[in-house]
Amino acid sequence: MTATHTFPRLLGDIGGTNARFAWQPQAGAPLADIATYACADYESLLLAMQHYLRVHAKPAPRWCAIGIANPVDGDRIKMTNHDWSFSIAEVQKGLGADRFLVINDFTALAMALPVLTEADLMQVGGGAPVTGAPLALLGAGTGLGVSGLLNGKVPLGGEGGHVTLSGVDDLEDAIVRALRLRFGHASAERALSGPGLVNLYEASCAVAGVAVQRRTAAEVASLAEAGTDAQCVQAEALFFSFLGTLAGNLALSLGARGGVYIGGGIVPKMGRRIAESNFRERFEAKGRFRAYLASIPIFVVNAKVPPALVGATRALDEL
Repeated sequence: MTATHTFPRLLGDIGGTNARFAWQPQAGAPLADIATYACADYESLLLAMQHYLRVHAKPAPRWCAIGIANPVDGDRIKMTNHDWSFSIAEVQKGLGADRFLVINDFTALAMALPVLTEADLMQVGGGAPVTGAPLALLGAGTGLGVSGLLNGKVPLGGEGGHVTLSGVDDLEDAIVRALRLRFGHASAERALSGPGLVNLYEASCAVAGVAVQRRTAAEVASLAEAGTDAQCVQAEALFFSFLGTLAGNLALSLGARGGVYIGGGIVPKMGRRIAESNFRERFEAKGRFRAYLASIPIFVVNAKVPPALVGATRALDEL
């Protein structure tokens, strides 16, 4: 099959809160008609995709690929952080597409890393990336995604967001204990996500013996930035500290001297606050391997075009 017969393409980035779509009419063309829809507004993925095609007056795509915030194992997908459940084969039939590739959303994001530009990235410490070395990727949104990339084109699939959260001092131990009492298993996602930021605020209140106020993740972040609520300030500080510890663990596990990339919907919106936090110190605080980690660059991904959509079309060509 020639490349011509794989276009036009419908591309998607499906999270627990929002579904993003884009259209690629031909090989090498920039992504067009990028649109974002609230998942809660549609009963199914197929209905959301059909709505996109109808609104933008698009024909049936030849090929389609989506990255989805969920494990992908077999034909049936049941989302962890949303109520959509679907058969890959049935969605493909409903779209009338010749091919429908479904991959984890952080697999899609990992596929986009090699083509990101300096304008798409904000570096937070470290030196220059080592050419050809593995890349590490993690990011907080509705959940916590973790991935990596080998040889510039082999993505790592997994569910690293659900590893056990660990503390490195008495306060963090107390916070983890509060999360464990509440959830049974205190996974990294319970702290490093939108709901996790709220969990950290509520756990901080519990540890301090302060009454909990009803807060959204956006409110916790806003009050932390303003410095007007001590527990919100502590929650954000804990968020960056736990994120730094996890990022350091991932960098060591993968030997990610090509760089550690931070994606997701939360950290990029916080701008320079990650650089002003304890994040980098916690990233490097690995005893005898401090010097090894100190050289590794960390990049916050803040691209204008959702990079997981770019990764989805690269995945159609590479996977």
